[in-house]
Amino acid sequence: MFLEFAWNAWEKRKLGDLGTVAMNKRIYKDQTSDEGEIPFYKIGSFGKQADAFISRKLFNEYKKLYPFPKKGDILISASGSIGRTIVYNGEDAYFQDSNIIWIQHDNRLDNTFLHQLFNIIRWSGVEGTTIKRLYNKNILSTQILLPSVEEQRSIGNLLDNVDNLIAATQHKIDALEQAKKVLLQRLFDQSWRFKDYSDPWEKRKFKNLVVRVNKTSDNSTIPSVEFEDIISKQGRLNKDVRLKVNSKQGIYFEPQDVLFGKLRPYLQNWLFPSFYGRAVGDFWVLRANSSLLSEYLFVLIQSPRFQSVANISSGTKMPRSDWNTVSNTSFSIPVQSEQRRIEQLFNVLDDLIAATQSRLSSLELLKKFLLQNLFI
Repeated sequence: MFLEFAWNAWEKRKLGDLGTVAMNKRIYKDQTSDEGEIPFYKIGSFGKQADAFISRKLFNEYKKLYPFPKKGDILISASGSIGRTIVYNGEDAYFQDSNIIWIQHDNRLDNTFLHQLFNIIRWSGVEGTTIKRLYNKNILSTQILLPSVEEQRSIGNLLDNVDNLIAATQHKIDALEQAKKVLLQRLFDQSWRFKDYSDPWEKRKFKNLVVRVNKTSDNSTIPSVEFEDIISKQGRLNKDVRLKVNSKQGIYFEPQDVLFGKLRPYLQNWLFPSFYGRAVGDFWVLRANSSLLSEYLFVLIQSPRFQSVANISSGTKMPRSDWNTVSNTSFSIPVQSEQRRIEQLFNVLDDLIAATQSRLSSLELLKKFLLQNLFI
Protein backbone atom coordinates (compact mmCIF):
# COMPACT_ATOMS: atom_id res chain seq x y z
CA MET A 1 0.00 0.00 0.00
CA PHE A 2 1.66 3.23 -1.12
CA LEU A 3 0.70 6.88 -0.98
CA GLU A 4 1.22 8.50 -4.36
CA PHE A 5 0.83 12.24 -4.06
CA ALA A 6 2.97 15.33 -3.85
CA TRP A 7 3.88 16.36 -0.33
CA ASN A 8 2.89 20.00 -0.54
CA ALA A 9 2.86 22.13 2.59
CA TRP A 10 -0.26 21.71 4.71
CA GLU A 11 -2.28 24.84 5.41
CA LYS A 12 -3.47 25.80 8.89
CA ARG A 13 -7.19 26.61 8.78
CA LYS A 14 -10.10 26.93 11.18
CA LEU A 15 -13.02 24.60 10.53
CA GLY A 16 -15.19 27.71 10.52
CA ASP A 17 -13.30 28.89 7.40
CA LEU A 18 -14.27 25.69 5.62
CA GLY A 19 -17.88 25.10 6.58
CA THR A 20 -20.72 25.54 9.04
CA VAL A 21 -22.30 23.40 11.71
CA ALA A 22 -25.58 21.83 10.60
CA MET A 23 -28.24 19.81 12.39
CA ASN A 24 -31.68 18.38 11.80
CA LYS A 25 -34.85 20.29 12.63
CA ARG A 26 -35.99 19.71 16.22
CA ILE A 27 -38.25 16.73 16.83
CA TYR A 28 -40.54 16.88 19.87
CA LYS A 29 -41.44 13.89 22.02
CA ASP A 30 -45.08 13.91 20.92
CA GLN A 31 -43.89 13.54 17.31
CA THR A 32 -42.15 10.24 18.12
CA SER A 33 -43.39 6.73 18.82
CA ASP A 34 -41.92 3.43 20.01
CA GLU A 35 -42.59 1.93 16.61
CA GLY A 36 -42.74 3.55 13.23
CA GLU A 37 -41.35 4.01 9.76
CA ILE A 38 -38.25 6.19 10.22
CA PRO A 39 -35.72 5.62 13.04
CA PHE A 40 -35.03 8.72 15.13
CA TYR A 41 -31.60 8.65 16.77
CA LYS A 42 -31.16 10.49 20.05
CA ILE A 43 -27.78 10.94 21.68
CA GLY A 44 -28.35 7.80 23.78
CA SER A 45 -28.94 5.64 20.71
CA PHE A 46 -26.37 7.32 18.45
CA GLY A 47 -24.41 4.59 16.72
CA LYS A 48 -26.68 1.92 18.23
CA GLN A 49 -30.23 0.70 17.71
CA ALA A 50 -32.89 3.42 17.49
CA ASP A 51 -35.51 3.31 20.24
CA ALA A 52 -37.78 6.01 18.77
CA PHE A 53 -39.39 6.61 15.39
CA ILE A 54 -41.09 9.35 13.38
CA SER A 55 -43.59 9.10 10.53
CA ARG A 56 -42.44 9.03 6.93
CA LYS A 57 -44.66 12.03 6.21
CA LEU A 58 -42.84 14.14 8.80
CA PHE A 59 -39.48 12.81 7.64
CA ASN A 60 -40.12 13.73 3.99
CA GLU A 61 -41.39 17.19 4.96
CA TYR A 62 -38.46 18.04 7.24
CA LYS A 63 -35.89 16.53 4.89
CA LYS A 64 -37.17 18.80 2.12
CA LEU A 65 -37.48 22.02 4.15
CA TYR A 66 -34.58 21.87 6.64
CA PRO A 67 -30.88 20.85 6.78
CA PHE A 68 -30.25 17.17 6.18
CA PRO A 69 -26.91 15.32 5.86
CA LYS A 70 -25.65 14.18 2.50
CA LYS A 71 -24.42 10.66 1.97
CA GLY A 72 -20.86 10.51 3.30
CA ASP A 73 -21.23 13.34 5.81
CA ILE A 74 -19.68 12.67 9.22
CA LEU A 75 -22.18 12.85 12.08
CA ILE A 76 -20.69 13.94 15.41
CA SER A 77 -22.02 13.52 18.96
CA ALA A 78 -22.07 16.97 20.59
CA SER A 79 -23.10 15.83 24.08
CA GLY A 80 -22.50 12.86 26.36
CA SER A 81 -19.37 11.19 24.98
CA ILE A 82 -18.55 14.13 22.77
CA GLY A 83 -16.77 13.68 19.49
CA ARG A 84 -18.01 10.18 18.61
CA THR A 85 -18.60 9.86 14.88
CA ILE A 86 -20.45 7.75 12.36
CA VAL A 87 -20.59 8.05 8.59
CA TYR A 88 -24.06 8.82 7.24
CA ASN A 89 -24.59 6.29 4.45
CA GLY A 90 -27.77 7.75 2.97
CA GLU A 91 -30.29 5.64 4.89
CA ASP A 92 -33.71 6.97 5.87
CA ALA A 93 -33.07 8.17 9.42
CA TYR A 94 -33.39 11.34 11.46
CA PHE A 95 -31.10 12.73 14.17
CA GLN A 96 -31.64 14.70 17.36
CA ASP A 97 -30.93 18.40 16.86
CA SER A 98 -27.98 20.05 18.65
CA ASN A 99 -26.85 16.71 20.11
CA ILE A 100 -25.95 15.18 16.72
CA ILE A 101 -24.43 17.54 14.19
CA TRP A 102 -22.30 17.58 11.05
CA ILE A 103 -20.08 20.04 9.23
CA GLN A 104 -21.66 21.32 6.05
CA HIS A 105 -18.74 22.16 3.80
CA ASP A 106 -17.70 22.72 0.22
CA ASN A 107 -15.25 20.82 -1.96
CA ARG A 108 -12.21 21.99 0.02
CA LEU A 109 -12.77 19.12 2.46
CA ASP A 110 -12.90 15.40 1.75
CA ASN A 111 -15.18 13.42 4.08
CA THR A 112 -12.92 10.35 4.22
CA PHE A 113 -10.11 12.58 5.46
CA LEU A 114 -12.45 14.42 7.83
CA HIS A 115 -13.67 11.16 9.37
CA GLN A 116 -10.13 10.07 10.17
CA LEU A 117 -9.15 13.54 11.38
CA PHE A 118 -11.99 13.44 13.91
CA ASN A 119 -10.31 10.39 15.51
CA ILE A 120 -7.46 12.56 16.77
CA ILE A 121 -8.81 16.11 16.69
CA ARG A 122 -8.53 18.32 19.75
CA TRP A 123 -11.58 20.54 19.87
CA SER A 124 -10.91 24.15 20.73
CA GLY A 125 -11.82 25.04 24.32
CA VAL A 126 -12.49 21.43 25.32
CA GLU A 127 -9.06 20.01 26.18
CA GLY A 128 -8.55 19.55 29.92
CA THR A 129 -12.06 20.63 30.91
CA THR A 130 -15.09 18.82 32.25
CA ILE A 131 -17.28 20.13 29.42
CA LYS A 132 -20.30 17.92 28.68
CA ARG A 133 -21.23 19.56 25.40
CA LEU A 134 -19.48 20.41 22.17
CA TYR A 135 -20.74 23.83 21.15
CA ASN A 136 -20.67 25.29 17.65
CA LYS A 137 -17.97 27.76 18.74
CA ASN A 138 -15.74 24.85 19.84
CA ILE A 139 -16.08 23.22 16.46
CA LEU A 140 -15.76 26.28 14.24
CA SER A 141 -12.76 27.73 16.09
CA THR A 142 -10.80 24.45 16.00
CA GLN A 143 -7.68 24.71 13.85
CA ILE A 144 -6.55 21.89 11.60
CA LEU A 145 -3.68 21.33 9.19
CA LEU A 146 -5.15 20.84 5.74
CA PRO A 147 -3.44 19.24 2.75
CA SER A 148 -4.72 19.42 -0.82
CA VAL A 149 -8.00 17.65 -1.56
CA GLU A 150 -6.10 15.02 -3.55
CA GLU A 151 -3.84 14.32 -0.58
CA GLN A 152 -6.81 14.34 1.80
CA ARG A 153 -8.49 11.72 -0.35
CA SER A 154 -5.37 9.53 -0.49
CA ILE A 155 -4.90 9.67 3.28
CA GLY A 156 -8.59 9.04 3.94
CA ASN A 157 -8.71 6.08 1.57
CA LEU A 158 -5.58 4.53 3.08
CA LEU A 159 -6.97 4.75 6.60
CA ASP A 160 -10.40 3.57 5.46
CA ASN A 161 -8.73 0.47 3.99
CA VAL A 162 -7.05 -0.22 7.33
CA ASP A 163 -10.40 0.28 9.09
CA ASN A 164 -12.00 -2.23 6.71
CA LEU A 165 -9.25 -4.76 7.50
CA ILE A 166 -9.79 -4.18 11.23
CA ALA A 167 -13.56 -4.63 10.87
CA ALA A 168 -13.14 -7.81 8.79
CA THR A 169 -10.67 -9.24 11.29
CA GLN A 170 -12.98 -8.45 14.21
CA HIS A 171 -15.84 -10.10 12.29
CA LYS A 172 -13.69 -13.23 11.88
CA ILE A 173 -12.94 -13.28 15.63
CA ASP A 174 -16.66 -12.93 16.40
CA ALA A 175 -17.45 -15.79 14.01
CA LEU A 176 -14.78 -18.05 15.54
CA GLU A 177 -15.97 -17.29 19.08
CA GLN A 178 -19.55 -18.04 18.05
CA ALA A 179 -18.41 -21.31 16.47
CA LYS A 180 -16.66 -22.21 19.72
CA LYS A 181 -19.79 -21.40 21.72
CA VAL A 182 -21.92 -23.62 19.49
CA LEU A 183 -19.40 -26.48 19.59
CA LEU A 184 -19.15 -26.30 23.38
CA GLN A 185 -22.92 -26.60 23.59
CA ARG A 186 -23.34 -29.38 21.05
CA LEU A 187 -20.37 -31.50 22.11
CA PHE A 188 -21.16 -31.39 25.81
CA ASP A 189 -24.89 -32.07 25.39
CA GLN A 190 -23.81 -34.88 23.00
CA SER A 191 -26.06 -33.70 20.19
CA TRP A 192 -22.96 -33.90 18.01
CA ARG A 193 -20.35 -36.69 18.27
CA PHE A 194 -17.16 -37.55 16.47
CA LYS A 195 -17.41 -40.38 13.97
CA ASP A 196 -16.85 -43.85 15.50
CA TYR A 197 -17.99 -42.72 18.97
CA SER A 198 -21.45 -43.74 20.11
CA ASP A 199 -21.03 -45.17 23.63
CA PRO A 200 -22.84 -43.22 26.34
CA TRP A 201 -20.76 -40.91 28.51
CA GLU A 202 -20.27 -41.82 32.15
CA LYS A 203 -21.72 -39.51 34.79
CA ARG A 204 -19.17 -38.62 37.47
CA LYS A 205 -19.22 -36.12 40.31
CA PHE A 206 -16.70 -33.36 39.76
CA LYS A 207 -14.97 -34.04 43.09
CA ASN A 208 -14.21 -37.57 41.85
CA LEU A 209 -12.58 -36.20 38.69
CA VAL A 210 -10.22 -33.58 40.10
CA VAL A 211 -8.15 -32.62 43.09
CA ARG A 212 -8.55 -29.05 44.26
CA VAL A 213 -5.03 -27.86 45.11
CA ASN A 214 -4.72 -25.68 48.23
CA LYS A 215 -0.97 -25.56 48.81
CA THR A 216 0.13 -21.91 49.09
CA SER A 217 3.46 -20.31 48.33
CA ASP A 218 5.05 -16.85 48.42
CA ASN A 219 8.23 -17.97 46.68
CA SER A 220 9.25 -14.96 44.59
CA THR A 221 11.44 -17.11 42.34
CA ILE A 222 8.38 -18.61 40.64
CA PRO A 223 5.90 -16.53 38.59
CA SER A 224 2.63 -15.25 40.00
CA VAL A 225 -0.54 -15.17 37.90
CA GLU A 226 -3.28 -12.65 38.71
CA PHE A 227 -6.60 -11.96 37.03
CA GLU A 228 -5.11 -8.95 35.26
CA ASP A 229 -2.56 -11.21 33.53
CA ILE A 230 -5.20 -13.37 31.81
CA ILE A 231 -7.11 -12.42 28.67
CA SER A 232 -10.72 -13.12 29.54
CA LYS A 233 -12.41 -15.96 27.62
CA GLN A 234 -9.19 -16.74 25.73
CA GLY A 235 -7.33 -18.81 28.33
CA ARG A 236 -3.99 -17.16 27.65
CA LEU A 237 -1.73 -14.58 29.22
CA ASN A 238 -1.36 -11.00 28.03
CA LYS A 239 2.22 -10.76 29.29
CA ASP A 240 5.20 -12.92 30.16
CA VAL A 241 4.54 -13.49 33.86
CA ARG A 242 7.98 -15.04 34.24
CA LEU A 243 9.25 -11.46 34.30
CA LYS A 244 6.99 -10.61 37.27
CA VAL A 245 8.83 -10.82 40.55
CA ASN A 246 6.86 -10.41 43.77
CA SER A 247 6.27 -12.25 47.01
CA LYS A 248 2.47 -12.31 46.95
CA GLN A 249 1.02 -15.45 48.42
CA GLY A 250 -0.87 -17.65 46.01
CA ILE A 251 -1.92 -21.23 45.38
CA TYR A 252 0.97 -23.25 44.01
CA PHE A 253 0.31 -24.79 40.60
CA GLU A 254 2.23 -27.06 38.24
CA PRO A 255 2.19 -27.49 34.45
CA GLN A 256 -1.05 -29.20 33.33
CA ASP A 257 -3.04 -27.88 36.31
CA VAL A 258 -6.07 -25.79 35.42
CA LEU A 259 -6.69 -22.32 36.86
CA PHE A 260 -10.30 -21.20 37.12
CA GLY A 261 -11.36 -17.76 38.34
CA LYS A 262 -14.20 -18.31 40.80
CA LEU A 263 -14.96 -14.63 41.52
CA ARG A 264 -17.36 -12.65 39.34
CA PRO A 265 -16.66 -11.29 36.79
CA TYR A 266 -13.64 -13.58 36.59
CA LEU A 267 -15.53 -16.80 35.88
CA GLN A 268 -14.38 -16.22 32.31
CA ASN A 269 -10.68 -16.16 33.34
CA TRP A 270 -9.02 -19.52 33.00
CA LEU A 271 -5.54 -20.79 32.20
CA PHE A 272 -3.79 -24.05 31.32
CA PRO A 273 -0.21 -23.25 32.37
CA SER A 274 2.97 -24.81 31.03
CA PHE A 275 5.07 -23.61 33.99
CA TYR A 276 5.22 -23.70 37.78
CA GLY A 277 3.72 -20.70 39.52
CA ARG A 278 1.36 -19.13 42.06
CA ALA A 279 -2.30 -18.31 41.39
CA VAL A 280 -2.85 -15.01 43.23
CA GLY A 281 -6.49 -14.12 43.86
CA ASP A 282 -9.75 -16.03 43.84
CA PHE A 283 -8.72 -19.00 41.72
CA TRP A 284 -9.40 -22.68 41.96
CA VAL A 285 -6.35 -24.71 41.00
CA LEU A 286 -7.66 -28.01 39.64
CA ARG A 287 -5.64 -31.14 38.94
CA ALA A 288 -7.18 -33.91 36.85
CA ASN A 289 -7.15 -37.48 38.14
CA SER A 290 -6.11 -40.48 36.07
CA SER A 291 -9.48 -40.87 34.34
CA LEU A 292 -9.48 -37.31 33.01
CA LEU A 293 -7.09 -35.67 30.57
CA SER A 294 -5.85 -32.31 31.86
CA GLU A 295 -6.47 -30.76 28.45
CA TYR A 296 -10.06 -32.04 28.50
CA LEU A 297 -10.58 -30.59 31.99
CA PHE A 298 -9.53 -27.22 30.57
CA VAL A 299 -12.30 -27.50 27.95
CA LEU A 300 -14.84 -28.88 30.44
CA ILE A 301 -14.65 -25.79 32.68
CA GLN A 302 -15.60 -23.68 29.66
CA SER A 303 -18.69 -25.76 28.85
CA PRO A 304 -22.15 -24.21 29.31
CA ARG A 305 -23.10 -26.67 32.07
CA PHE A 306 -19.97 -26.06 34.14
CA GLN A 307 -20.30 -22.30 33.73
CA SER A 308 -23.94 -22.48 34.77
CA VAL A 309 -23.12 -24.43 37.94
CA ALA A 310 -20.15 -22.18 38.72
CA ASN A 311 -22.47 -19.17 38.53
CA ILE A 312 -24.40 -20.51 41.53
CA SER A 313 -22.59 -18.36 44.03
CA SER A 314 -22.04 -18.07 47.75
CA GLY A 315 -21.73 -14.66 49.39
CA THR A 316 -23.44 -11.42 48.48
CA LYS A 317 -20.86 -8.63 48.54
CA MET A 318 -18.34 -10.49 46.35
CA PRO A 319 -20.15 -13.56 44.98
CA ARG A 320 -17.92 -16.56 44.33
CA SER A 321 -18.54 -19.97 42.86
CA ASP A 322 -19.52 -22.41 45.59
CA TRP A 323 -17.14 -25.38 45.71
CA ASN A 324 -19.63 -27.63 47.48
CA THR A 325 -22.15 -27.08 44.68
CA VAL A 326 -19.65 -27.56 41.86
CA SER A 327 -17.83 -30.52 43.40
CA ASN A 328 -21.08 -32.44 43.97
CA THR A 329 -22.40 -31.81 40.47
CA SER A 330 -22.22 -34.74 38.05
CA PHE A 331 -20.76 -34.25 34.59
CA SER A 332 -20.87 -36.69 31.69
CA ILE A 333 -17.37 -37.83 30.72
CA PRO A 334 -16.39 -39.73 27.54
CA VAL A 335 -13.59 -42.25 27.22
CA GLN A 336 -10.09 -40.75 27.01
CA SER A 337 -9.70 -41.21 23.28
CA GLU A 338 -12.83 -39.12 22.72
CA GLN A 339 -11.64 -36.62 25.33
CA ARG A 340 -8.49 -36.28 23.26
CA ARG A 341 -10.42 -35.62 20.05
CA ILE A 342 -12.51 -32.96 21.77
CA GLU A 343 -9.59 -31.12 23.38
CA GLN A 344 -7.62 -31.20 20.10
CA LEU A 345 -10.53 -29.58 18.28
CA PHE A 346 -10.75 -26.75 20.81
CA ASN A 347 -7.00 -26.36 20.90
CA VAL A 348 -7.00 -25.70 17.15
CA LEU A 349 -9.95 -23.31 17.51
CA ASP A 350 -8.28 -21.42 20.38
CA ASP A 351 -5.07 -21.11 18.35
CA LEU A 352 -7.07 -19.67 15.43
CA ILE A 353 -8.79 -17.16 17.70
CA ALA A 354 -5.46 -16.17 19.28
CA ALA A 355 -3.74 -15.77 15.90
CA THR A 356 -6.63 -13.68 14.55
CA GLN A 357 -6.65 -11.56 17.72
CA SER A 358 -2.91 -10.99 17.27
CA ARG A 359 -3.54 -9.85 13.69
CA LEU A 360 -6.22 -7.47 14.95
CA SER A 361 -3.82 -6.01 17.54
CA SER A 362 -1.20 -5.48 14.82
CA LEU A 363 -3.70 -3.71 12.59
CA GLU A 364 -4.83 -1.49 15.45
CA LEU A 365 -1.20 -0.57 16.16
CA LEU A 366 -0.73 0.20 12.46
CA LYS A 367 -3.80 2.46 12.51
CA LYS A 368 -2.50 4.26 15.58
CA PHE A 369 0.91 4.75 13.96
CA LEU A 370 -0.62 6.10 10.76
CA LEU A 371 -2.86 8.53 12.64
CA GLN A 372 0.11 9.82 14.61
CA ASN A 373 2.35 10.22 11.57
CA LEU A 374 0.06 11.22 8.71
CA PHE A 375 -1.66 14.08 10.48
CA ILE A 376 1.47 16.16 10.95
